[in-house]
Amino acid sequence: MIRILLLVDCANEFDRNLLRGIVRYSKDNGPWLFYRLSPNYRLAGDDKRSILDWAKLWKADAIIGQGDDETDDSLKDLENYRHRSTIYSNLTGDYVGTGRMAAQFFIGRLFRNFAFFGIKGVVWSEERCKGYRDEVERVHGAFHLFESDRDRELDRDVVSRWLKGLPKPVALFCCDDTHALFVSETCKMENLAVPDEISLMGVDNDDLICNISAPPISSIELAVEKGGHTVGRMLHKQINGEISGPFNVVINPVRIELRQSTEKTNIDDPYVLKMVQYIEAHADQELRIDQLAAQIPLSRRNIELKFKR
Repeated sequence: MIRILLLVDCANEFDRNLLRGIVRYSKDNGPWLFYRLSPNYRLAGDDKRSILDWAKLWKADAIIGQGDDETDDSLKDLENYRHRSTIYSNLTGDYVGTGRMAAQFFIGRLFRNFAFFGIKGVVWSEERCKGYRDEVERVHGAFHLFESDRDRELDRDVVSRWLKGLPKPVALFCCDDTHALFVSETCKMENLAVPDEISLMGVDNDDLICNISAPPISSIELAVEKGGHTVGRMLHKQINGEISGPFNVVINPVRIELRQSTEKTNIDDPYVLKMVQYIEAHADQELRIDQLAAQIPLSRRNIELKFKR
């Protein structure tokens, strides 16, 4: 029976989807046993055992986890926030492609001002920034960058000044949904209108985080569960001796979940939103009111009143 030691927080949608994929593989190819060790396990007491000590104690065949430079001296290269390990296998992503996807969306909305809000010295943030910036520069857009220090708490006053100084309207892409929520909250405090002044997008499509925001945040969905399934399959092969050495599992961006933070106007009425989307999709055609009315199960008079309102 295969035993896996999990060093995963489970506090966010990314980690939960990753585990769903791993567990799905294990159920089809198991049985596997999982032992979860919190990344903050040392805070619970005076236990000085290392991660490797726990793995040996539990007779684990593999460790799946993330950490930071303080997690464990014996596994410093486990974390891939700052870099990709050359010793251990990496769960990584097409971060550059994710940045390109965001930029192409905003370029399609005819933005000329673009901004990125990320973390300095962290591989997934810096590569998302690169993909975003490369596409912006390709169309000669104006690019603005804010990178926080991962080891320091975000200073809201500093971020506020940066947001207020951006040319408007601006397409703002954040390295993840948590940073996008921070921007959304800051915009509320500073009376900066989302999406009219700042069109906002994150990454991970964490449903809870995105919908806490007002307006809800558009986000790039990643194929995380599929990546978790691949992690399980590759680990299985490694444990069985079918492959040797470290491997990389790449998680790709799938699509953009559109919410109100990227709408040109904050449209609550679903019928009006459908009409606006139809107009945008057929902007190169000669549209008539009866064509629009055919899209909505309401009278023409009702439609006109809703649209005017």
